[in-house]
Amino acid sequence: MNKKLTYLLLLLTIISGGVIFTSTRVLNENDENLFEISKNIRVMTGVYEKLNTYYVDEPVPGKLMKTGIDAMLASLDPYTVYIPQSKIEDYRYMTTGQYGGIGSLIQKHGDYIVISEPYENSPAAKAGLKAGDILLEVDGEDVTDKEVPDMSLYLKGGPGTDVTIKYKRGTIINEVTLKREEIKVPDVPYFGMLDDKTGYVKLNSFTQTASQEVGSAIHHLIDSSGMTQLVFDLRGNGGGLLHEAVNIVNFFVPKGELVVETKGRLSEMNREYKTLNNPIDVNMPIVVLIDDHSASASEIVSGSLQDLDRAVIVGETSYGKGLVQQTKDLEFGSMVKLTVAKYYTPSGRCIQKLDYSNKNELGEVAEVHDSLIATFKTKNGREVKDGRGVDPDVQIPAEFLSVLSTELVIGHHIFDFATEYETKHTSIDKAKSFRLSDQEYIDFVNFVKLKDVHHTSQSMELMNELKEIAKDEKYYEDSKEEFEALFIKLTPSLESDLMRYKDEIKEILESEIVSRYYYSSGRLENALDQDEYISIALEVLNDSGRYSKILSGE
Repeated sequence: MNKKLTYLLLLLTIISGGVIFTSTRVLNENDENLFEISKNIRVMTGVYEKLNTYYVDEPVPGKLMKTGIDAMLASLDPYTVYIPQSKIEDYRYMTTGQYGGIGSLIQKHGDYIVISEPYENSPAAKAGLKAGDILLEVDGEDVTDKEVPDMSLYLKGGPGTDVTIKYKRGTIINEVTLKREEIKVPDVPYFGMLDDKTGYVKLNSFTQTASQEVGSAIHHLIDSSGMTQLVFDLRGNGGGLLHEAVNIVNFFVPKGELVVETKGRLSEMNREYKTLNNPIDVNMPIVVLIDDHSASASEIVSGSLQDLDRAVIVGETSYGKGLVQQTKDLEFGSMVKLTVAKYYTPSGRCIQKLDYSNKNELGEVAEVHDSLIATFKTKNGREVKDGRGVDPDVQIPAEFLSVLSTELVIGHHIFDFATEYETKHTSIDKAKSFRLSDQEYIDFVNFVKLKDVHHTSQSMELMNELKEIAKDEKYYEDSKEEFEALFIKLTPSLESDLMRYKDEIKEILESEIVSRYYYSSGRLENALDQDEYISIALEVLNDSGRYSKILSGE
């Protein structure tokens, strides 16, 4: 790359605008910034040229530049990312929930890729593909050595196109030709009645159909089932489109109500989002469920309903993402998704938890400092704080799976038992009422005992760490007998722990089995009666005095 070409590259970058000159109004106000940008583009181009000319091994230009771009953006925040043309469809799926394919989740299982969960009424389900089927060939090409991302590319394609899949079920090899369809993963995977007056709506994401799906579910529950109070579940919902969050809040508050405000460095990013339509119901009692994975748009919904004293929030403190992203088109079909603003709920608080503008020398990010946390007031005068996510009105302590349950899930033992169970049972009870018998759980215990389960415990892991520390500090030899005695007592027994954590494991197992017959909606329905969050939500809703007292701040 000669000097003239280097200069032309720099000139073209400046003329084209690109990422850097998207807002010339800001840059023109500060010639020093403009000079710095110009200088650093030239330095970067120079480094790129020298690497291309002199590096001992020939660099791959696209890979090298993407590494540089990714590192640059990673220094800002994890939400500002470069999206190359090859990943555009994946990004669009995140915002639309749509893609062309066979309609099934897949996962790596040992050396193979297997079907993990076909979507209801999808081409995969219609063709008879089942969870546990091992994928061998796609359109005649061996795929037994592929990874999940590669396999996804094989299975995806334009709606209406054919794909032939050879798969193994048990010892039998089958082949089937499917016609790909436009697959829409629903934002609302399940809704129904918890009792004769309480409706339940589960929202998994905020794609462009989220408010339509939620509105349809609420209307159905009111009109067909007589719902008079609602549990709205946002647990595990990582967010999505801001305007869909505003539309959903609009179902429960009057027209013209402020839901969220965004503020950015550019004046065009400063905007108020108010409800534009007539609501469905402004008086119906609502409990919103959140956890530490409820983020972004989920926090706009829960935070604004809390600020407006329109719903009682139950669960764990939310994730704390108060940042707004937009995408900007780049050359050659690529895009950059970048943070353009922070959002503020009606009380004026920003729930952003991590302060990306103040990283330490190691690039580590800390939470907003306590001294900067401010207190705000809800519509009824209740105190809420910023910088910490959304704190629920009724806090539920976080619960974690036991080490054994995690081992059984990660090791696919629960998945494999469910696969075997399905081969022996052509049908099961209704999703909501299905439960394994004690004998069936014993069958599972015997199934697991035949597998290679590396069972440990957190206690043993900590003991091993303590042992090494004691050795380093020269204390171990003097307390060796005590250590060995404690190791004997803490050494986990697979069989006894399978019974110790029976309730927890049985619940996961039942959910997995139900999904083989009733898909993801059945999985959710099966867990409702055993869900502590829902039990507490019902307690709050069924005690009108307590519900009113929470919202009034008494």
